[in-house]
Amino acid sequence: MKYSLLGHTDLEVSKLCLGSMTWGEQNSEAEAHQQLDCAAAHGVNFIDTAEMYPIPPRADSLGLTETYIGSWLKNRTDRDKLVIGTKVTGPGRNMDYIRGGPRLTAEHIYKAVDESLQRLQTDYIDLYQLHWPDRNSNFFGKLGYQHQEHEETTPILETLEALDELIQQNKVRYIGVSNETPWGVMSYLRLRDHYQLPVIQTIQNPYNLLNRSYEVGLAEISMREKIGLLAYSPLAFGTLTGKYLDGQQPENARCTRFKHYLRYAGESATKAIKAYVELAHDHGLEPAKMALAWVNSRPFTTSTIIGATSLQQLEMNLASIDVELSDEVLQGIEAIHREISNPCP
Repeated sequence: MKYSLLGHTDLEVSKLCLGSMTWGEQNSEAEAHQQLDCAAAHGVNFIDTAEMYPIPPRADSLGLTETYIGSWLKNRTDRDKLVIGTKVTGPGRNMDYIRGGPRLTAEHIYKAVDESLQRLQTDYIDLYQLHWPDRNSNFFGKLGYQHQEHEETTPILETLEALDELIQQNKVRYIGVSNETPWGVMSYLRLRDHYQLPVIQTIQNPYNLLNRSYEVGLAEISMREKIGLLAYSPLAFGTLTGKYLDGQQPENARCTRFKHYLRYAGESATKAIKAYVELAHDHGLEPAKMALAWVNSRPFTTSTIIGATSLQQLEMNLASIDVELSDEVLQGIEAIHREISNPCP
């Protein structure tokens, strides 16, 4: 395994982070524990989850993923060697089952962190992240920002002060954001400087060969401000493996089971996926390994979040850490990107 520093800290995290959002929906507790054991045996020390997992979110499965991680942690003696990241839910439709409708207010954050700590069976969370903004903004693939002059939002200062309080109480070590925009990240940094509050250490946003929108504004912030990317969906819902090409619908696969997951679908996406899969095969590479190795090779990437529903998939993803892409492969990736740029932002 390879490791990198988390933001401004001296905390080393594995360059591959084990994602968990299928646990409790597509994976059982026993399977979750098998994945955790496998990843840990390969040197992965970084585990990412969220209070609202598994996905798709439902009232009757809320918190199951954290619960499964907690039962695994309970039987281990190396908690201090592991880096556990979780997230507090932002506002959203049809989510009233989470605290009557989740917000990023101090009240909601204090309650959320205590519930996560209980489910995770731990005294502290290494990285506590805001799952998405508490304001009208562009995330989850939304394009064309439309300003709302009188929208109901939680001030970022209130959110940041609440996170500071959690750090003072030793419930949280470090903080991060997710699904954020350049304006949002710089607002957190501006308030940090003005009020002497904690600095965000990470940005967890989507990043893959079909969606390189992170490079437009956030990559520069990552490099200049030393706030690394935690790349989620590096395989674009698994589409970059090529397993959905030519109309294939693998049994129990995410996009087979959940037909509304269309972010990485469409004519342009399919054309790009075919090109990337062919490029990988031309160079004797597994498409999944090439896609993951490319994400992890970016200088602003702190860790790439991998997820799997089987140990075979997980082993494949873990093996990507040893793949070094040649200049020829990298040039091929850029050529495809120039022709089909960001088909799924």
